[in-house]
Amino acid sequence: MAYTVNPTPVGPVGSQYCVCKVELSVCGQNLLDRDVTSKSDPFCVLFMEVNGKWVELDRTETAVNNLNPAFAKKFTVDYHFEEVQKLKFALFDQDKSSMQLYEHDFLGEFSCTLGMIVSSKKITRSLLLGNGKPAGKGMITIAAQELSDNRVITLSMAGRKLDKKDLFGKSDPFLEFYKPGDDGKWMLVHRTEVIKYTLDPVWKPFTVPLVSLCDGDVEKPIKVICYDYDSDGGHDFIGEFQTSVAKMCEAQDAFPLELECINPKKQKKKKNYKNSGIIIVKSCKITRDFSFLDYILGGCQLMFTVGIDFTASNGNPRDPTSLHYINPMGTNEYLSAIWAVGQIIQDYDSDKMFPALGFGAQLPPDWKVSHEFAINFNPTNPFCSGVEGIVQAYSACLPHIRFYGPTNFSPIINHVARFAAQATQQEAASQYFILLIITDGVISDMDETRHAVVQASKLPMSIIIVGVGNADFAAMEFLDGDSRVLRSHTGEEAVRDIVQFVPFRDFRNAPKETLAKAVLAELPQQVVQYFKHQNLPPINSEPA
Repeated sequence: MAYTVNPTPVGPVGSQYCVCKVELSVCGQNLLDRDVTSKSDPFCVLFMEVNGKWVELDRTETAVNNLNPAFAKKFTVDYHFEEVQKLKFALFDQDKSSMQLYEHDFLGEFSCTLGMIVSSKKITRSLLLGNGKPAGKGMITIAAQELSDNRVITLSMAGRKLDKKDLFGKSDPFLEFYKPGDDGKWMLVHRTEVIKYTLDPVWKPFTVPLVSLCDGDVEKPIKVICYDYDSDGGHDFIGEFQTSVAKMCEAQDAFPLELECINPKKQKKKKNYKNSGIIIVKSCKITRDFSFLDYILGGCQLMFTVGIDFTASNGNPRDPTSLHYINPMGTNEYLSAIWAVGQIIQDYDSDKMFPALGFGAQLPPDWKVSHEFAINFNPTNPFCSGVEGIVQAYSACLPHIRFYGPTNFSPIINHVARFAAQATQQEAASQYFILLIITDGVISDMDETRHAVVQASKLPMSIIIVGVGNADFAAMEFLDGDSRVLRSHTGEEAVRDIVQFVPFRDFRNAPKETLAKAVLAELPQQVVQYFKHQNLPPINSEPA
Protein backbone atom coordinates (compact mmCIF):
# COMPACT_ATOMS: atom_id res chain seq x y z
CA MET A 1 0.00 0.00 0.00
CA ALA A 2 1.46 3.37 -0.95
CA TYR A 3 1.32 6.14 1.62
CA THR A 4 2.58 9.66 1.15
CA VAL A 5 4.86 10.49 4.02
CA ASN A 6 4.72 14.24 3.58
CA PRO A 7 1.46 15.87 2.49
CA THR A 8 3.08 19.22 1.69
CA PRO A 9 5.43 19.60 -1.29
CA VAL A 10 8.99 19.46 -0.09
CA GLY A 11 10.56 21.50 -2.86
CA PRO A 12 13.28 20.39 -5.24
CA VAL A 13 15.32 17.40 -4.18
CA GLY A 14 18.77 18.87 -4.43
CA SER A 15 21.73 19.37 -2.16
CA GLN A 16 19.75 21.99 -0.26
CA TYR A 17 17.20 19.42 0.94
CA CYS A 18 18.49 16.46 2.88
CA VAL A 19 15.90 13.97 1.68
CA CYS A 20 16.94 10.40 2.18
CA LYS A 21 14.98 7.26 2.75
CA VAL A 22 15.41 5.51 6.10
CA GLU A 23 14.52 1.88 6.67
CA LEU A 24 13.21 1.06 10.16
CA SER A 25 13.34 -2.53 11.49
CA VAL A 26 11.09 -3.39 14.45
CA CYS A 27 11.28 -6.16 17.08
CA GLY A 28 9.09 -6.72 20.15
CA GLN A 29 10.05 -8.33 23.44
CA ASN A 30 7.84 -9.76 26.25
CA LEU A 31 4.62 -8.58 24.66
CA LEU A 32 1.33 -8.87 26.53
CA ASP A 33 -0.44 -12.20 25.99
CA ARG A 34 -4.00 -11.44 24.94
CA ASP A 35 -4.99 -14.91 23.67
CA VAL A 36 -6.50 -17.45 26.02
CA THR A 37 -5.47 -20.72 24.38
CA SER A 38 -2.28 -19.57 22.64
CA LYS A 39 0.15 -16.66 22.54
CA SER A 40 -0.59 -13.27 20.94
CA ASP A 41 -0.32 -12.86 17.15
CA PRO A 42 1.28 -9.38 17.02
CA PHE A 43 1.65 -6.92 14.14
CA CYS A 44 3.06 -3.38 14.26
CA VAL A 45 1.49 -0.25 12.77
CA LEU A 46 3.53 2.90 12.07
CA PHE A 47 1.86 6.33 12.32
CA MET A 48 3.30 9.76 11.57
CA GLU A 49 1.94 13.04 12.92
CA VAL A 50 0.69 15.19 10.03
CA ASN A 51 -0.92 18.55 10.88
CA GLY A 52 -1.57 17.43 14.46
CA LYS A 53 -3.21 14.10 13.49
CA TRP A 54 -1.76 10.58 13.50
CA VAL A 55 -1.77 9.16 9.96
CA GLU A 56 -1.08 5.47 9.35
CA LEU A 57 1.92 4.95 7.07
CA ASP A 58 2.21 1.18 6.95
CA ARG A 59 1.95 -2.05 8.95
CA THR A 60 4.08 -5.19 9.28
CA GLU A 61 3.07 -8.80 8.77
CA THR A 62 1.53 -10.74 11.65
CA ALA A 63 3.85 -12.95 13.74
CA VAL A 64 1.79 -15.99 14.77
CA ASN A 65 1.98 -17.17 18.41
CA ASN A 66 4.97 -15.00 19.23
CA LEU A 67 5.54 -12.64 22.18
CA ASN A 68 9.06 -11.76 20.94
CA PRO A 69 8.53 -11.01 17.25
CA ALA A 70 11.17 -9.77 14.81
CA PHE A 71 9.17 -8.41 11.91
CA ALA A 72 10.50 -9.15 8.43
CA LYS A 73 8.64 -6.25 6.81
CA LYS A 74 10.53 -2.97 7.17
CA PHE A 75 9.10 0.54 7.29
CA THR A 76 10.50 3.07 4.80
CA VAL A 77 10.25 6.76 5.75
CA ASP A 78 11.51 9.94 4.06
CA TYR A 79 13.99 11.70 6.37
CA HIS A 80 14.06 15.50 6.68
CA PHE A 81 16.66 16.82 9.11
CA GLU A 82 15.09 20.25 9.38
CA GLU A 83 11.68 18.94 10.52
CA VAL A 84 10.45 17.33 13.73
CA GLN A 85 9.01 14.07 12.40
CA LYS A 86 6.89 12.49 15.13
CA LEU A 87 6.33 8.72 14.83
CA LYS A 88 4.18 6.27 16.77
CA PHE A 89 4.70 2.50 16.73
CA ALA A 90 1.58 0.62 17.92
CA LEU A 91 1.40 -3.15 18.41
CA PHE A 92 -1.81 -5.14 18.12
CA ASP A 93 -2.79 -8.79 18.55
CA GLN A 94 -4.53 -9.91 15.37
CA ASP A 95 -7.90 -11.41 16.17
CA LYS A 96 -9.80 -11.11 12.91
CA SER A 97 -8.92 -10.51 9.30
CA SER A 98 -10.30 -6.95 9.58
CA MET A 99 -8.21 -3.94 8.54
CA GLN A 100 -9.92 -1.86 11.29
CA LEU A 101 -7.53 -1.49 14.24
CA TYR A 102 -10.31 -1.35 16.86
CA GLU A 103 -11.15 -4.98 15.93
CA HIS A 104 -7.76 -6.11 17.32
CA ASP A 105 -6.42 -6.20 20.90
CA PHE A 106 -3.98 -3.37 21.73
CA LEU A 107 -0.56 -4.52 23.00
CA GLY A 108 1.09 -1.14 23.61
CA GLU A 109 2.71 1.76 21.78
CA PHE A 110 5.81 3.93 21.71
CA SER A 111 6.16 7.49 20.32
CA CYS A 112 9.36 9.36 19.42
CA THR A 113 10.87 11.46 16.65
CA LEU A 114 12.68 10.04 13.63
CA GLY A 115 15.67 12.18 14.70
CA MET A 116 15.85 10.29 18.01
CA ILE A 117 16.04 6.95 16.18
CA VAL A 118 18.66 7.94 13.59
CA SER A 119 20.87 9.70 16.17
CA SER A 120 20.98 6.50 18.27
CA LYS A 121 20.89 4.11 15.25
CA LYS A 122 19.03 1.62 17.49
CA ILE A 123 16.72 2.23 20.47
CA THR A 124 14.91 -0.10 22.90
CA ARG A 125 12.04 1.37 24.94
CA SER A 126 9.09 0.24 27.08
CA LEU A 127 5.67 -0.03 25.44
CA LEU A 128 2.91 2.04 27.02
CA LEU A 129 -0.84 1.51 27.21
CA GLY A 130 -3.33 4.26 26.30
CA ASN A 131 -3.38 5.51 29.92
CA GLY A 132 0.41 6.04 29.90
CA LYS A 133 1.09 3.00 32.11
CA PRO A 134 3.59 0.28 31.06
CA ALA A 135 2.21 -2.52 28.85
CA GLY A 136 3.46 -5.23 31.23
CA LYS A 137 7.12 -5.93 30.51
CA GLY A 138 6.61 -5.28 26.81
CA MET A 139 9.51 -3.58 24.98
CA ILE A 140 10.10 -2.42 21.42
CA THR A 141 13.43 -2.18 19.56
CA ILE A 142 13.72 0.02 16.46
CA ALA A 143 16.84 0.12 14.26
CA ALA A 144 17.50 2.62 11.45
CA GLN A 145 19.45 2.22 8.24
CA GLU A 146 19.83 4.63 5.34
CA LEU A 147 18.38 3.24 2.13
CA SER A 148 20.87 4.44 -0.40
CA ASP A 149 23.93 3.07 -2.11
CA ASN A 150 26.44 5.88 -1.55
CA ARG A 151 29.24 4.26 -3.57
CA VAL A 152 30.77 6.16 -6.48
CA ILE A 153 33.14 4.83 -9.14
CA THR A 154 36.03 6.81 -10.61
CA LEU A 155 37.37 5.57 -13.97
CA SER A 156 40.45 6.67 -15.81
CA MET A 157 40.40 5.53 -19.48
CA ALA A 158 42.69 5.71 -22.51
CA GLY A 159 42.92 4.23 -26.01
CA ARG A 160 45.70 2.87 -28.22
CA LYS A 161 45.91 2.37 -31.98
CA LEU A 162 42.23 3.05 -32.60
CA ASP A 163 40.98 2.77 -36.21
CA LYS A 164 41.50 5.87 -38.34
CA LYS A 165 38.08 7.13 -39.47
CA ASP A 166 38.78 10.56 -40.92
CA LEU A 167 39.93 10.84 -44.52
CA PHE A 168 42.30 13.71 -43.83
CA GLY A 169 43.77 13.13 -40.40
CA LYS A 170 43.13 10.92 -37.43
CA SER A 171 39.99 10.12 -35.42
CA ASP A 172 38.26 12.25 -32.75
CA PRO A 173 37.36 9.45 -30.31
CA PHE A 174 34.92 9.40 -27.40
CA LEU A 175 33.40 6.58 -25.33
CA GLU A 176 29.82 5.78 -24.34
CA PHE A 177 28.95 3.48 -21.43
CA TYR A 178 25.70 1.47 -21.37
CA LYS A 179 23.95 -0.80 -18.86
CA PRO A 180 21.07 -3.25 -19.52
CA GLY A 181 17.69 -1.52 -19.02
CA ASP A 182 14.55 -3.14 -17.60
CA ASP A 183 13.19 -3.48 -21.14
CA GLY A 184 16.22 -5.53 -22.22
CA LYS A 185 17.67 -2.65 -24.28
CA TRP A 186 21.01 -0.98 -23.56
CA MET A 187 20.67 2.29 -21.67
CA LEU A 188 23.25 5.12 -21.98
CA VAL A 189 24.72 6.08 -18.60
CA HIS A 190 27.84 8.11 -19.42
CA ARG A 191 29.62 9.78 -22.34
CA THR A 192 33.23 10.96 -22.14
CA GLU A 193 34.54 14.13 -23.72
CA VAL A 194 35.88 14.07 -27.30
CA ILE A 195 39.68 13.96 -27.76
CA LYS A 196 40.60 15.56 -31.09
CA TYR A 197 43.01 14.27 -33.75
CA THR A 198 44.41 11.17 -32.11
CA LEU A 199 44.35 7.40 -32.27
CA ASP A 200 45.82 7.20 -28.74
CA PRO A 201 43.38 9.23 -26.63
CA VAL A 202 43.65 9.79 -22.88
CA TRP A 203 40.29 10.79 -21.41
CA LYS A 204 39.88 12.78 -18.20
CA PRO A 205 39.03 10.65 -15.15
CA PHE A 206 35.30 10.76 -14.38
CA THR A 207 33.18 9.84 -11.35
CA VAL A 208 29.61 8.52 -11.45
CA PRO A 209 27.37 6.91 -8.81
CA LEU A 210 27.75 3.13 -8.88
CA VAL A 211 23.95 2.85 -9.01
CA SER A 212 23.94 4.85 -12.27
CA LEU A 213 26.64 2.75 -13.93
CA CYS A 214 25.52 -0.77 -12.96
CA ASP A 215 22.57 -0.48 -10.53
CA GLY A 216 25.07 -1.18 -7.74
CA ASP A 217 25.75 -4.72 -9.11
CA VAL A 218 29.47 -4.99 -9.92
CA GLU A 219 28.92 -8.23 -11.91
CA LYS A 220 26.31 -6.67 -14.24
CA PRO A 221 27.47 -6.43 -17.86
CA ILE A 222 28.48 -3.00 -19.14
CA LYS A 223 28.80 -2.22 -22.85
CA VAL A 224 31.38 0.38 -23.93
CA ILE A 225 31.22 1.82 -27.47
CA CYS A 226 33.95 3.91 -29.05
CA TYR A 227 32.96 6.48 -31.71
CA ASP A 228 34.73 8.98 -33.91
CA TYR A 229 33.05 12.37 -33.37
CA ASP A 230 31.48 14.20 -36.35
CA SER A 231 30.13 17.71 -35.94
CA ASP A 232 27.01 16.81 -37.97
CA GLY A 233 26.05 14.21 -35.33
CA GLY A 234 26.68 11.23 -37.61
CA HIS A 235 29.43 9.78 -35.41
CA ASP A 236 31.38 6.88 -36.92
CA PHE A 237 31.41 3.59 -35.03
CA ILE A 238 34.97 2.46 -34.17
CA GLY A 239 34.30 -0.58 -32.00
CA GLU A 240 32.80 -1.94 -28.79
CA PHE A 241 33.31 -4.44 -25.98
CA GLN A 242 31.51 -5.73 -22.90
CA THR A 243 32.94 -5.80 -19.41
CA SER A 244 31.79 -5.34 -15.79
CA VAL A 245 32.78 -3.14 -12.85
CA ALA A 246 34.27 -6.20 -11.14
CA LYS A 247 36.48 -6.79 -14.21
CA MET A 248 37.50 -3.10 -14.53
CA CYS A 249 38.42 -3.02 -10.84
CA GLU A 250 41.29 -5.40 -11.65
CA ALA A 251 43.08 -2.38 -13.10
CA GLN A 252 45.73 -0.95 -10.81
CA ASP A 253 47.88 2.14 -11.33
CA ALA A 254 50.92 0.06 -12.26
CA PHE A 255 48.90 -2.64 -14.06
CA PRO A 256 46.29 -1.16 -16.41
CA LEU A 257 43.59 -3.43 -17.85
CA GLU A 258 43.56 -3.69 -21.67
CA LEU A 259 40.33 -4.53 -23.52
CA GLU A 260 40.05 -5.13 -27.27
CA CYS A 261 37.72 -2.78 -29.10
CA ILE A 262 35.85 -4.90 -31.71
CA ASN A 263 33.94 -3.89 -34.84
CA PRO A 264 31.66 -6.94 -35.50
CA LYS A 265 31.15 -6.09 -39.22
CA LYS A 266 34.92 -5.92 -39.81
CA GLN A 267 35.39 -9.09 -37.75
CA LYS A 268 33.00 -10.98 -40.06
CA LYS A 269 34.52 -9.63 -43.29
CA LYS A 270 38.25 -9.90 -42.57
CA LYS A 271 39.83 -13.20 -41.64
CA ASN A 272 42.97 -11.70 -40.18
CA TYR A 273 41.05 -8.97 -38.25
CA LYS A 274 42.39 -8.58 -34.74
CA ASN A 275 40.68 -5.50 -33.33
CA SER A 276 39.93 -1.84 -33.96
CA GLY A 277 42.26 -0.73 -31.21
CA ILE A 278 42.71 -1.20 -27.48
CA ILE A 279 40.76 0.58 -24.73
CA ILE A 280 42.80 0.84 -21.54
CA VAL A 281 41.33 1.06 -18.04
CA LYS A 282 44.17 2.92 -16.32
CA SER A 283 42.48 2.85 -12.91
CA CYS A 284 39.10 2.02 -11.43
CA LYS A 285 38.31 2.93 -7.84
CA ILE A 286 35.09 2.57 -5.83
CA THR A 287 34.67 4.91 -2.87
CA ARG A 288 31.79 6.05 -0.70
CA ASP A 289 30.19 9.47 -1.10
CA PHE A 290 29.00 9.89 2.49
CA SER A 291 25.76 11.72 3.31
CA PHE A 292 24.74 13.69 6.40
CA LEU A 293 22.74 10.68 7.57
CA ASP A 294 25.82 8.44 7.23
CA TYR A 295 27.67 10.71 9.68
CA ILE A 296 24.73 10.81 12.13
CA LEU A 297 24.19 7.02 11.97
CA GLY A 298 27.95 6.69 12.41
CA GLY A 299 27.65 8.37 15.82
CA CYS A 300 28.42 12.05 15.10
CA GLN A 301 26.96 14.29 17.81
CA LEU A 302 25.68 17.82 17.11
CA MET A 303 26.85 20.09 19.95
CA PHE A 304 24.43 22.97 20.38
CA THR A 305 25.23 26.35 22.03
CA VAL A 306 22.97 29.41 22.29
CA GLY A 307 24.21 33.02 22.41
CA ILE A 308 21.66 35.66 23.49
CA ASP A 309 21.89 39.42 22.92
CA PHE A 310 21.19 41.40 26.13
CA THR A 311 22.14 44.85 24.83
CA ALA A 312 20.16 47.98 25.79
CA SER A 313 18.65 48.40 22.30
CA ASN A 314 16.35 45.43 23.13
CA GLY A 315 14.44 47.63 25.61
CA ASN A 316 13.57 47.07 29.28
CA PRO A 317 12.29 43.46 29.64
CA ARG A 318 9.45 44.66 31.88
CA ASP A 319 8.16 46.94 29.12
CA PRO A 320 5.74 45.22 26.66
CA THR A 321 7.54 46.92 23.73
CA SER A 322 10.85 45.20 24.67
CA LEU A 323 12.07 42.29 22.55
CA HIS A 324 12.87 40.46 25.82
CA TYR A 325 9.37 41.05 27.25
CA ILE A 326 7.79 37.65 27.92
CA ASN A 327 4.13 38.00 26.89
CA PRO A 328 1.15 36.41 28.72
CA MET A 329 1.54 33.37 26.42
CA GLY A 330 4.99 32.86 27.99
CA THR A 331 6.98 33.63 24.87
CA ASN A 332 8.81 36.27 22.80
CA GLU A 333 10.91 36.25 19.61
CA TYR A 334 14.04 35.11 21.47
CA LEU A 335 12.20 32.14 23.00
CA SER A 336 10.51 31.28 19.69
CA ALA A 337 13.91 31.10 17.96
CA ILE A 338 15.40 28.96 20.76
CA TRP A 339 12.47 26.51 20.57
CA ALA A 340 12.40 26.33 16.75
CA VAL A 341 16.08 25.41 16.39
CA GLY A 342 16.62 23.63 19.72
CA GLN A 343 13.78 21.14 19.46
CA ILE A 344 15.30 19.70 16.27
CA ILE A 345 18.98 19.75 17.24
CA GLN A 346 18.41 18.29 20.73
CA ASP A 347 17.62 14.88 19.16
CA TYR A 348 21.22 14.69 17.91
CA ASP A 349 23.00 15.25 21.24
CA SER A 350 22.99 12.24 23.57
CA ASP A 351 23.35 14.09 26.90
CA LYS A 352 21.10 17.02 25.88
CA MET A 353 23.19 19.44 28.00
CA PHE A 354 23.52 22.74 26.16
CA PRO A 355 25.68 25.77 27.10
CA ALA A 356 23.61 28.98 27.02
CA LEU A 357 25.60 32.22 26.94
CA GLY A 358 24.68 35.90 27.02
CA PHE A 359 26.47 39.03 25.78
CA GLY A 360 26.18 42.81 26.09
CA ALA A 361 24.94 43.02 29.69
CA GLN A 362 26.26 44.28 33.02
CA LEU A 363 26.42 41.52 35.60
CA PRO A 364 26.07 41.59 39.39
CA PRO A 365 27.72 42.16 41.80
CA ASP A 366 30.19 44.65 40.26
CA TRP A 367 28.09 45.46 37.13
CA LYS A 368 30.94 44.94 34.67
CA VAL A 369 29.96 44.40 31.02
CA SER A 370 30.37 40.82 29.78
CA HIS A 371 30.30 39.50 26.21
CA GLU A 372 30.27 35.80 27.12
CA PHE A 373 28.56 34.92 30.38
CA ALA A 374 26.63 31.82 31.44
CA ILE A 375 22.96 32.79 31.71
CA ASN A 376 22.62 30.35 34.64
CA PHE A 377 25.40 32.42 36.37
CA ASN A 378 27.56 29.29 36.70
CA PRO A 379 30.72 29.99 34.64
CA THR A 380 32.25 26.58 35.32
CA ASN A 381 29.05 24.78 34.27
CA PRO A 382 27.04 26.88 31.77
CA PHE A 383 25.06 23.81 30.66
CA CYS A 384 21.25 23.73 30.65
CA SER A 385 19.29 20.48 30.53
CA GLY A 386 17.47 20.34 27.19
CA VAL A 387 15.73 23.22 25.45
CA GLU A 388 13.45 23.58 28.50
CA GLY A 389 16.54 24.20 30.65
CA ILE A 390 17.69 27.02 28.32
CA VAL A 391 14.22 28.61 28.46
CA GLN A 392 14.13 28.43 32.28
CA ALA A 393 17.66 29.87 32.68
CA TYR A 394 16.80 32.69 30.23
CA SER A 395 13.60 33.66 32.07
CA ALA A 396 15.36 33.47 35.46
CA CYS A 397 18.33 35.67 34.49
CA LEU A 398 16.35 38.60 33.00
CA PRO A 399 15.57 40.38 36.33
CA HIS A 400 19.19 40.06 37.55
CA ILE A 401 21.15 41.70 34.72
CA ARG A 402 21.32 45.21 33.25
CA PHE A 403 21.06 45.53 29.49
CA TYR A 404 24.02 47.48 28.12
CA GLY A 405 26.33 47.17 25.09
CA PRO A 406 28.06 47.13 22.68
CA THR A 407 26.88 44.21 20.44
CA ASN A 408 30.06 42.12 20.23
CA PHE A 409 29.76 38.71 18.51
CA SER A 410 33.42 37.66 18.37
CA PRO A 411 33.84 36.58 22.04
CA ILE A 412 31.01 34.00 21.81
CA ILE A 413 32.12 32.77 18.35
CA ASN A 414 35.69 32.32 19.66
CA HIS A 415 34.35 30.62 22.81
CA VAL A 416 32.62 27.86 20.78
CA ALA A 417 35.54 27.71 18.31
CA ARG A 418 37.90 26.74 21.17
CA PHE A 419 35.79 23.63 21.84
CA ALA A 420 35.49 22.85 18.12
CA ALA A 421 39.30 23.10 17.83
CA GLN A 422 39.70 20.61 20.68
CA ALA A 423 37.36 18.19 18.87
CA THR A 424 39.62 18.19 15.79
CA GLN A 425 42.36 16.52 17.84
CA GLN A 426 40.28 13.31 17.88
CA GLU A 427 40.66 13.12 14.07
CA ALA A 428 37.24 11.48 13.81
CA ALA A 429 33.79 12.60 12.65
CA SER A 430 32.50 12.52 16.20
CA GLN A 431 31.39 16.09 17.00
CA TYR A 432 30.09 19.09 15.07
CA PHE A 433 29.32 22.38 16.84
CA ILE A 434 26.33 24.63 16.14
CA LEU A 435 26.16 28.15 17.60
CA LEU A 436 22.77 29.88 17.52
CA ILE A 437 23.13 33.64 18.03
CA ILE A 438 19.91 35.59 18.55
CA THR A 439 20.35 39.35 18.24
CA ASP A 440 18.37 42.53 17.74
CA GLY A 441 20.78 44.58 15.78
CA VAL A 442 23.94 45.86 14.29
CA ILE A 443 27.27 44.23 15.17
CA SER A 444 29.73 46.59 16.90
CA ASP A 445 32.87 44.47 16.40
CA MET A 446 32.46 43.68 12.69
CA ASP A 447 36.20 43.29 11.92
CA GLU A 448 36.76 40.93 14.86
CA THR A 449 33.58 38.99 14.00
CA ARG A 450 34.60 38.57 10.36
CA HIS A 451 38.01 37.33 11.50
CA ALA A 452 36.39 34.93 14.02
CA VAL A 453 34.05 33.51 11.33
CA VAL A 454 36.90 33.01 8.82
CA GLN A 455 38.93 31.13 11.47
CA ALA A 456 35.86 29.08 12.53
CA SER A 457 35.25 28.04 8.90
CA LYS A 458 38.29 25.72 9.27
CA LEU A 459 36.63 23.95 12.23
CA PRO A 460 33.67 21.53 12.68
CA MET A 461 31.34 24.42 13.35
CA SER A 462 28.36 26.33 11.90
CA ILE A 463 26.79 29.61 13.05
CA ILE A 464 23.07 30.36 12.81
CA ILE A 465 22.06 34.00 13.36
CA VAL A 466 18.42 34.87 13.95
CA GLY A 467 17.70 38.61 13.84
CA VAL A 468 14.77 39.67 16.04
CA GLY A 469 12.97 43.02 15.93
CA ASN A 470 12.89 45.44 13.00
CA ALA A 471 16.52 46.65 12.76
CA ASP A 472 18.56 46.89 9.56
CA PHE A 473 20.28 43.51 9.20
CA ALA A 474 22.42 44.27 6.14
CA ALA A 475 25.63 43.42 8.03
CA MET A 476 24.25 39.96 8.90
CA GLU A 477 23.54 39.24 5.22
CA PHE A 478 27.18 40.15 4.60
CA LEU A 479 28.34 37.44 7.06
CA ASP A 480 26.09 34.85 5.39
CA GLY A 481 28.34 33.95 2.45
CA ASP A 482 25.57 32.71 0.13
CA SER A 483 26.24 35.35 -2.52
CA ARG A 484 29.99 35.93 -2.08
CA VAL A 485 32.93 34.56 -0.14
CA LEU A 486 33.41 36.18 3.27
CA ARG A 487 36.82 37.74 3.89
CA SER A 488 38.39 38.85 7.14
CA HIS A 489 39.71 42.41 7.49
CA THR A 490 43.18 41.03 6.63
CA GLY A 491 41.85 39.65 3.31
CA GLU A 492 41.84 35.96 4.33
CA GLU A 493 38.94 34.07 2.75
CA ALA A 494 36.56 31.74 4.60
CA VAL A 495 37.27 28.12 3.62
CA ARG A 496 33.52 27.46 3.44
CA ASP A 497 30.24 29.24 4.15
CA ILE A 498 29.28 28.48 7.78
CA VAL A 499 26.88 31.33 8.59
CA GLN A 500 23.14 31.13 7.99
CA PHE A 501 21.20 34.32 8.74
CA VAL A 502 17.41 34.71 8.88
CA PRO A 503 15.34 37.69 10.09
CA PHE A 504 12.63 36.50 12.48
CA ARG A 505 10.18 39.09 11.08
CA ASP A 506 9.89 37.04 7.85
CA PHE A 507 8.40 34.20 9.92
CA ARG A 508 6.19 36.05 12.43
CA ASN A 509 2.96 34.93 10.82
CA ALA A 510 4.18 31.58 9.49
CA PRO A 511 3.80 28.18 11.20
CA LYS A 512 6.64 27.75 13.72
CA GLU A 513 8.13 24.84 11.71
CA THR A 514 8.99 27.14 8.79
CA LEU A 515 11.61 29.05 10.80
CA ALA A 516 13.42 25.80 11.65
CA LYS A 517 13.35 24.70 8.00
CA ALA A 518 14.83 28.00 6.79
CA VAL A 519 17.49 28.10 9.51
CA LEU A 520 18.58 24.47 9.28
CA ALA A 521 18.29 23.88 5.53
CA GLU A 522 22.02 24.37 4.87
CA LEU A 523 23.32 22.59 7.96
CA PRO A 524 23.45 18.98 6.63
CA GLN A 525 25.61 19.98 3.67
CA GLN A 526 27.86 22.12 5.91
CA VAL A 527 28.49 19.08 8.14
CA VAL A 528 29.25 16.82 5.15
CA GLN A 529 31.41 19.45 3.47
CA TYR A 530 33.59 19.85 6.56
CA PHE A 531 34.21 16.13 7.18
CA LYS A 532 34.85 15.42 3.47
CA HIS A 533 37.29 18.33 3.32
CA GLN A 534 39.14 16.71 6.24
CA ASN A 535 38.95 13.23 4.62
CA LEU A 536 37.08 11.92 7.67
CA PRO A 537 34.63 9.07 7.02
CA PRO A 538 31.76 8.35 9.45
CA ILE A 539 33.07 6.60 12.57
CA ASN A 540 31.43 3.22 11.92
CA SER A 541 31.56 3.26 8.13
CA GLU A 542 32.12 0.11 6.08
CA PRO A 543 34.72 0.09 3.30
CA ALA A 544 33.31 0.51 -0.21
